[in-house]
Amino acid sequence: MRTPARFPLALTAAALAAAAPLAAASATPVPQGPVVVAAAVASPTPDSAEGEAYAATILGRVNELRAGMGRAPLVRYVQLDAAAQAQSEQMAADGAVSHRPNFANSYPAGSSSSAEIVAVQAKADGADVAGQIVDQWMASEEDRAKMTAADANAVGIGIAYNASTDSWYVTQSLAAYPDAAASGLTRTDGAPTAPQEPSASASPDPTTPAAPEPSAPETVEEVPAAPAGWTQARAEVEITRGLPAGATTTETVALDGPSQLFRPWPSAPLASRERAAWRVRVAGPDGVLSPWSAPAVVETGLLERSDWTARPITAPGNARTDAAPVLVRRLTVPAGVSAARLHLTAAGVYEAFIDGVKVGRHELAPGWTEYADRLLVQTHDVTAALTPGEHEIAVVLGNGWYRGNLTWQMRECVYGQALWLLAQLELTGEGGTDVVATDETWAWRPSNVTANDLYNGQSTDLRLPALGEAGAEAPVEVLPLPGAALEPTVLPLPTVIGQVAPVEVVTTPSGRRILDFGQNLTGHIRLAVRGQAGAVVTLRHAEVLEDGELGTRPLRRAEATDRAILSGGDDVFAPTLTQHGFRYVEVNGFPGDDDALLAAAAARVVSAGMERAAWFDCSSEPVARLVENTRWSTIDNFITVPTDCPQRDERLGWTGDIGVFAPTALSLYDAAAFLASWTTDLAAAQTPDGAVPVVIPDVLGGTRLTCAWGDAVALVPWAVYEASGDAAVLAASVDAMARFVDGVERAAGPSRLWRGGFQFGDWLDPDAPPQNPGAAKADPDVVATAYFARSAGITARACAILGQTERAARYEALAAAVRAAYLDAYVTADGLILSDCATVYAQALAWDLLDTPRRVAGAGRRLADLVRLRSFRISTGFVGTPLVPAALVKGGQAATAARLVLERGCPSWLYPVTMGATTIWERWDSMLPDGSINPGEMTSFNHYALGAVTQWLISDLAGLDLAAPGGAALRVAPQVGHGFTSAGVVRRLPLGVARASWRLDGDLLTASVEVPVGATAELVLPGAEPEVVGHGLHERTARVPAEVLGTDRREVLTVRDLIDDAPSWERVVEAVSACGHPVYGDDPAGALARSLAHDLDSTARILPGAATTYGFIPGLEGLRDRLAGIIAEAAPRAAEVPAHLRS
Repeated sequence: MRTPARFPLALTAAALAAAAPLAAASATPVPQGPVVVAAAVASPTPDSAEGEAYAATILGRVNELRAGMGRAPLVRYVQLDAAAQAQSEQMAADGAVSHRPNFANSYPAGSSSSAEIVAVQAKADGADVAGQIVDQWMASEEDRAKMTAADANAVGIGIAYNASTDSWYVTQSLAAYPDAAASGLTRTDGAPTAPQEPSASASPDPTTPAAPEPSAPETVEEVPAAPAGWTQARAEVEITRGLPAGATTTETVALDGPSQLFRPWPSAPLASRERAAWRVRVAGPDGVLSPWSAPAVVETGLLERSDWTARPITAPGNARTDAAPVLVRRLTVPAGVSAARLHLTAAGVYEAFIDGVKVGRHELAPGWTEYADRLLVQTHDVTAALTPGEHEIAVVLGNGWYRGNLTWQMRECVYGQALWLLAQLELTGEGGTDVVATDETWAWRPSNVTANDLYNGQSTDLRLPALGEAGAEAPVEVLPLPGAALEPTVLPLPTVIGQVAPVEVVTTPSGRRILDFGQNLTGHIRLAVRGQAGAVVTLRHAEVLEDGELGTRPLRRAEATDRAILSGGDDVFAPTLTQHGFRYVEVNGFPGDDDALLAAAAARVVSAGMERAAWFDCSSEPVARLVENTRWSTIDNFITVPTDCPQRDERLGWTGDIGVFAPTALSLYDAAAFLASWTTDLAAAQTPDGAVPVVIPDVLGGTRLTCAWGDAVALVPWAVYEASGDAAVLAASVDAMARFVDGVERAAGPSRLWRGGFQFGDWLDPDAPPQNPGAAKADPDVVATAYFARSAGITARACAILGQTERAARYEALAAAVRAAYLDAYVTADGLILSDCATVYAQALAWDLLDTPRRVAGAGRRLADLVRLRSFRISTGFVGTPLVPAALVKGGQAATAARLVLERGCPSWLYPVTMGATTIWERWDSMLPDGSINPGEMTSFNHYALGAVTQWLISDLAGLDLAAPGGAALRVAPQVGHGFTSAGVVRRLPLGVARASWRLDGDLLTASVEVPVGATAELVLPGAEPEVVGHGLHERTARVPAEVLGTDRREVLTVRDLIDDAPSWERVVEAVSACGHPVYGDDPAGALARSLAHDLDSTARILPGAATTYGFIPGLEGLRDRLAGIIAEAAPRAAEVPAHLRS
């Protein structure tokens, strides 16, 4: 009997608060789903064990991909490993990837087919080197086909390291062996080689159209396998624990019940410096146990303040504008050291080196938190680096957020004037533990970084030693231990997650050279250059070009400029103490031609080391690009806090932005630990009246009780809980939620209506003037009261989940009272809502604020009409935009939702795509149609908030939604048709990988759904009866009714019918546009639709008169005749125009 190979045990945050892992590889003590923290300790230099770990991970991920396609797993064999290793070592020696023309000659005889794929990945490109390699292969149709070939059953993996390029070279040797034993193959894992049959594909009948399969995950874990109908009855967890170099104890704990998500840690909490390895096996109702899983490992850092003997040290006299200081300690490591751990944090940002080799892969550590409240500590395993003998620890400090410029006011030294380092090295051997801690025995010296600032950039004198000169050393000053908490790092810190090559060199009208990287991104440039000693190379960054030159106005006061003074030798410039948002880099002073410049430069993408969690595709290439743009804006703004933008003099953790975007971020990436850390600072900054700052960390000063922005205190933790199923984030946030709701309750008073006071409201309404983005159509009181009801309801549910029954009842009653007041004050019996704009209807429908079917239907119809009257373009701002498609579907207007999403005119989601956008813009028209930059002060080209529609595309269009927290129950209800012919999504959920995809061939719907073990799914497909299915692959076909598809082309009788009939409406708009009359201005479609605001129920024949103002404006006579002809063809049976409207 087959049983699951893995049990996705996950632990509560509370249980793991005393078990924070080493943060050197961004491991988190709150694993999302299958516990994978074996990489919790990181070596600063590569070794064979590291390479083998990558190889094992690659095999697991390739087999996960094959499992998703119904393919048998590949088995790794020693002989094929040798063939692959030989090729990898040759590539590493050559410094280039290559294929052997006769690679199969190195394979054992007996294979029926064979293949080879190769890749190279820079080690600095992030902790997930293996994932990056698999991603490369997945991007190649040829390589993907080789990995997933139906007959392949054998593989060898070779991996070799090139120190000069800091890169891994990888080869997969793939083959099909009908009988591996007869071919003399030896399994790499040591298991006996049994006779095998060729693996068979489990694809559907080739005569049935296959559903589209989006690009498969590159970072997923092994999907558990189980027989149909299998359920978990119990689990056993074996825990081996102890100090890294000490004795261990082992215990086995039984866990009863089917729950697979966030089971409490089943043993005593780990103490400081303790290491635990655990593995899991599970049993079904029949009691048969699975094999043990591979072990997962966690190791704690320093959990108690008393663990610290180190004290902060600073470089006396070093100012913000001085060279970055290097804090130095030389030491002698005795023989017999079996474990070495380096714990450190800093005021500022740091890079640590041992003997000149960087420790870990973090960028901008220790990150940005509310420094007065807590500082994050990173712990690194440095055992391999500290061999017996003499060594030097050197730590470079940069200004970072602590002392650099912050906000558009360019505030300096917000947190303090002096940078400091707190570091504690612990060397453990048979004789005990020696501690080398920051104290007066350390020294400092200036580095070759002569200036550094996150906004303005970095200057480096490459003529000087990077870590300074020993002769320039001076004593340090010892400071008291900070009052802030010293917390182990539980979020993935930023790292270099990828590298982008430039696509061309642009020569500007002024004769300057600009590198175009083809993608708007966040990070810095790596430039290899050889030039005259003392020569200066200058790099200026921007997101766009304007008039052919670098478009720097959106940066405002941020200089975004890096400078390198060349040494005269072979230099590599990588400014790691700054960060820029850019697609274009103007390069001045580079001593080479365009080809040399293209070869010398690369953009390093810096982001939090989160694992990707969703892959989306659909029949509309622009919509698929929109999702990809949203993903890039998530990467670019999730550095250490969720920022609004990564490029200008701002880059702040605006609460409103993440309040609307958190569900999308959590679908695209495993961002739960990242956002849970941020909400910790949000709750800490709250004042007793419930108000919170509008940015976290709070560098603007003071708190406000504002809707949307303040509601983030409830919305973000709730989004984390829904995505992960981890109630610990609610436990940590529920008091802050309640304080906020209580504060709003006091402000609203007995009316239960949140009225008056400052509100951002529906910020960036497209009808608001560029210089007044808060001038929205939506009444701020209506918007605020809707948020009041929303947050009160969420707080009630959070309390109920945590077992706080009385508190839950209080907030549920409050939420009901607010909803009742909202309906009484703002909503008519027919569902019309005060201020009559799309945002207020979207809130009411999406958040279930309406109490009767009559109101729901009326609000849905009115919202659809408002969308029609904008010619299907966006009319909402910050608050309303993410809600509109889902609200239209709830209001029975799915066709209108799809047409809104597919619209390309400005403002729309696809307008930036048509303008070449590679990220989400702050404004719909951040770039105007003529290529000029919007004149507004706030014109970012990398702002994730308006990309929140991606959540709807994943959950509704592709149709894979979470019906229970963490995905324990799924709902597959795709919105098919209406301009889309296919869509699909792969989601990496806590329980495993789920997939949903569909394709239309005429009216035949073919759908495919894969449900992970431990989950169920409700299938709600058009043309079929709803059903609930368990884990496994499920394929369905159905005939879809024409009215669902939108292919019935109802008879055009009214103006509303005419607008809904896309081909006819397009002809009307073309005629109006062609007339060129100034009454229609620059937006003929929008002006025409708005002119029909009161005529939607009128006969379509009214259009020629209404569009030409019934003859009262001269010059439109020809247009009237053309429109009359169109209407005669499109609406031949429409009623005649009433006599009183005839001209």
